[in-house]
Amino acid sequence: MPPQTQAPSQARGRGGGPRNRRPEIQQEEKQFDERTLHIDRVARVVKGGRRFRFRALVVVGDRKSRVGIGIAKGADVTAAVTKATEVAKKHFISVNLYKGTLPHETEAKVSGARILLKPASQGTGLIAGGVVRTVLEVAGVKNALSKSLGSSNKANTAYATIAALEALVPADKWVTKKGKVKTAEKAEKSEVKKPAATRTADKKVAKDKE
Repeated sequence: MPPQTQAPSQARGRGGGPRNRRPEIQQEEKQFDERTLHIDRVARVVKGGRRFRFRALVVVGDRKSRVGIGIAKGADVTAAVTKATEVAKKHFISVNLYKGTLPHETEAKVSGARILLKPASQGTGLIAGGVVRTVLEVAGVKNALSKSLGSSNKANTAYATIAALEALVPADKWVTKKGKVKTAEKAEKSEVKKPAATRTADKKVAKDKE
């Protein structure tokens, strides 16, 4: 008979279970979506030469109409990004959205950057590029049109996009011309009409004065 091969014995610990089994760590879901828009190296001239640091531009949002941006400097890239993220979380704004898009057209200007945002129908997607697209995605906008009409500076463009989103007004707070006309008509109807006798007396007084 051929010799029976024994299965390799597994190393077992004191409790009878396999050794070196580490507990599985469940990764916590991030509450916010953090995106790094730009990292730049900056220099400061001192007596001994130049001192280099890093500047990070970060946008943070929950994809549910809350978004914020921050800029910070650090000795290395990680420190700069961490600081910028904390700054962004302290400067959250709430964006008024309507069915995944913008309630109306909006425009904002910050320094040399000028950003124009327009609502779009469902299925259009985000017609935007670079910094504007990232900010809109993080804010939770799914359909929108955009156009950059000024400087291409990323920091100014990001702040201009935030300013444009902050200027959005929900539909229930719009003041339209039609509404003003209706209000004026109601005011005219609510005025109490003078009786016929009073109007006749007023005409006589006017004739006597003449």
